[in-house]
Parts: sequence; structure tokens; C-alpha cells
Amino acid sequence: MSERTQLLIRSECARVRTGAGVPTIPGRAVPEPPPRRPDWERSYFRAAFCSDLLCVLAADLFVTVAYRHLSLGSLGAWQGGLAVAVAVLVLSMLSLALAHAWDPRVLGSGAEEVHRVGRAYVWAIAVMAVAGYALGTSNGHSWVFGALPLAAALSVLGRYVLRLELRRRRRSGGNLRSVLVAGDVAEVLELIKRTPDISQAGWRVDAVCLADVRPGEELPLAIEGIPVIGTEKDIVGIARLHSFQAIAVLPSSGWTPTRTERLSWELEGTGTDLLIAPVLMDVVGPRLHIAPVAGVPLMQLSAPTYSGPAWVIKNVLDRIFALVLVIGIAPVLLMIACAIRASSRGPALFKQTRVGRDGALFTMYKFRSMVVGAEGRIRELAAFDEGAGVMFKIHDDPRVTRVGKFIRRYSLDELPQLFNVVTGSMSLVGPRPPLECEVARYGDDGARRRLFVKPGLTGLWQVSGRSNLSWEESVRADLHYVENWSPTLDLLILWKTTRAVLRPNGAY
Repeated sequence: MSERTQLLIRSECARVRTGAGVPTIPGRAVPEPPPRRPDWERSYFRAAFCSDLLCVLAADLFVTVAYRHLSLGSLGAWQGGLAVAVAVLVLSMLSLALAHAWDPRVLGSGAEEVHRVGRAYVWAIAVMAVAGYALGTSNGHSWVFGALPLAAALSVLGRYVLRLELRRRRRSGGNLRSVLVAGDVAEVLELIKRTPDISQAGWRVDAVCLADVRPGEELPLAIEGIPVIGTEKDIVGIARLHSFQAIAVLPSSGWTPTRTERLSWELEGTGTDLLIAPVLMDVVGPRLHIAPVAGVPLMQLSAPTYSGPAWVIKNVLDRIFALVLVIGIAPVLLMIACAIRASSRGPALFKQTRVGRDGALFTMYKFRSMVVGAEGRIRELAAFDEGAGVMFKIHDDPRVTRVGKFIRRYSLDELPQLFNVVTGSMSLVGPRPPLECEVARYGDDGARRRLFVKPGLTGLWQVSGRSNLSWEESVRADLHYVENWSPTLDLLILWKTTRAVLRPNGAY
């Protein structure tokens, strides 16, 4: 956006505030209020609806052909089976609607979308089971225990395929919701730092309105390349002028609840959503609650818990799954060890002291990917350090062997850490295990909170870019895990790890 255009917008917004009516920009007709949802959202909704419908139909057909063998039965069996199949179809689609599984706000969002789809099918299975019991018939068992679970799995798979395509388009700058941000300079800067995360969630910050401008103070033309087109008093006028899908308000010290409420009234009819971020922090999910007290919505932040039944189950399943993996991939481990020994002098395994939960030291195992004595050459290569913060990284590290480059590329060097998981010093999912020297250099950025849980074989750091991340991004990813741990988050990270290994971006 050019400087002249910004000045025009500012002057026209001033006319709106003074009651001069909805303005026009020279040479441009006044646009109608933007639609509630852009075209791509409506197309995505239709694609998700059709995908779910086809999944239920496919599951119905599979059960009819594979389980019921109705082609060999009587006409009555055909009619009864057809009635149950239709009931399953109607009930499934109705459950998805009641669970708001096609809500535009969750379509393409990932975990919440899957959660709603799963909840819908749980309801459908429960209703079918109760109906069958009440009618005293077992004719619907094949659909309760066959068609509906199969339809649920197919629906989740279909949503995943759609989400992959949506993310591909978002990476190229398409299918994003245009957002106007209102807040003070510090808050806006903090939000802009998170632009990659915002884009992945489907938002694009296109403009800024500053809320901490004194009378007569000159507005900056841009903040980190994002144009500043007015103050908080211009928000309504700008919403009428331009097709922003949302206004994101970052309340500053001078932003009162009354102003927020009045803004929501003034935005009614513009087709623009109002987003309110009470604070910019990495705490979301089950720890965050909105509790109304005396008519005032208060955000309640519960303390994190790193013990209890859920953590016991996590530790037990970690060890069992790691042991099964070690047994299952034992031939692969042996082949990698032989390749390392044959290609360079030294042992196949590399042992290193790392810092675990609550600062406890443990010996971490990896396949050796460097020459013997590589740690002693760190000072020699310090001038080539490309790592951020306290981590030491070199993209083309001369200490890495030929076999080491291959096993690093596909994270095969980390497989011996499964033995650490079996012994309990590590977890399958968790923060990156730090070195002692790294922990000694931790500052006041919250990095020490990483030590509240066991380090992991994989984690958000692993699936978000690995060595391509800056130190701040790496810390934020690990802190997000520590603050918001849940079994669902663990499963999501394990699922994404497969893709991260097959597409080794940032592995060196």
C-alpha cells in the first residue's frame, strides 16, 4: 500500500468519524459490505460436506456388501438393511451438524476439527446402540461396530487431505483471512513476530490501527512492513471501506471494556468479525477458561500439572511403545550400526550427557554421525557457528561423516534414544534434550521451564523446522508444549513427525 493511498484512507476515515457518511476514494466506487464468508470458505465448506457424505456412503456400502451379504438374502432382509443404512446416513450427517463439524471457524483448523468429527460419530454410535437395544434387535450391530467407526476414520482422513491442500494454498499466500490489527506498538510488534503461526492458522495481517497515539502525534507509515492506516477511532470507517474479514483487538492499558463493547456494536452489519486477544501468550487449550463472574467474563488460567493419572499413563505407554519399536526395528538398528563402523573409525553409538526433567543428568544415546573427537573441535569451528541463541549449528559441518549425513537427514541417528525412553529418562514426545552448557546459558526467556517435563525423542521443535528455527522460535515451541500438554497434542506431534522425517527440512 502506497503512502498516498494510506493518507487517502486516513482522511476518509476522519470524515466517517465526523458524520460525513460513508466515504469514497477518488476513482473507486464505494464497496458493498463484504460477504460473511469469502468464496474459498464456502467452497471449502462444500468440499468438507461432500467428503463426509461420501465417507458415510462408502462405509454403508462396504458393510452392506462385505458383512451383510444381502444379495443372497430375502427381500425382507434387503428392505431392513436398506432402512438401517439410510438411518446411519441421516444420523451421521445430523450428528456432524449438531457437533458443528462444518463450522467455518474450525474447518481446516486441525485438532479441534478432528475432535468435533470424532464427537459426532461417538454420538451416532451411542444413539444406534441404544436404539438397537431398545428395539431388541441385533440387526444394526454391523453398522454400529462396522459402518460408523469406518465412516469416522474415512471422514478424518478426508478432512486431512483437504487440510493438506488448504495449507499448500496458504503457503503460497492464498485462502487467508484478511485481518486489521488494533493495539499499541509493542503489542502489534509481538503479534507480527508470530506471523508464520498466524498464516498457518489462516490469518493474514494486512494493516494496523494504533491505539496509543497522542493528539497531534504523527503516525508511522508502517510497522515491520505492515501499513499503519489509522488509529483505533478509524476502525469502523476502515471496516466499511475495505474487505477485512476480521478486526483483531489487542487491548492496551487505555482500552476499556466499554470501548470494546461499543466497537462490537458498531461493527454489526459490516460482515467483519471481532477478535479479542486479552494477552499474547502461549497458553491455550484446557488450562484456559472463560468464567463469568457478576456478569463480567474473566479469563481463568489454571496452573499446569505434571503428575497424576494422565502422566502415569503417558509414561507407561511411552515405555511400552518404545520397547515394541526397538524390537520391531532391531534389524534396521543393526544395519545402521554396521554401516557406521564400516565407513569410519570409532564406535557406532555416541553417548552424551544431557539435562532431563528437573535438571537431572542422564546419558543420551545416538548413532555416531561425526568423526571421533568432534566435540573437541567446537572452538576451532566457532567462527562458522550458524546456530541461534545457545545452540551450536553448522549447515555443512566438516565433522559429519558420509553415513552421518544420510542418517541425520532422516533422523535415523536419533533412534537409539528409544533406549532412553524405555529406561524412563526420556519420553517419546517432549522438549529437545539440552546440553549442560546450554542450560547454563539460559536467560530469563522462560527456557528453564523446558525442564519441567522429560525431554522427548520428538516434539514441536522437531516438526516445526528443527535447525531452521531461531532460538526464540525453538524456545516458544517447547514452552507451548510444556504449557499445553495433552494426550491429543502428543498424538498430533507423533503423526506430524512421520511427515517431518520423510520431508527433512532443517535436518543437518
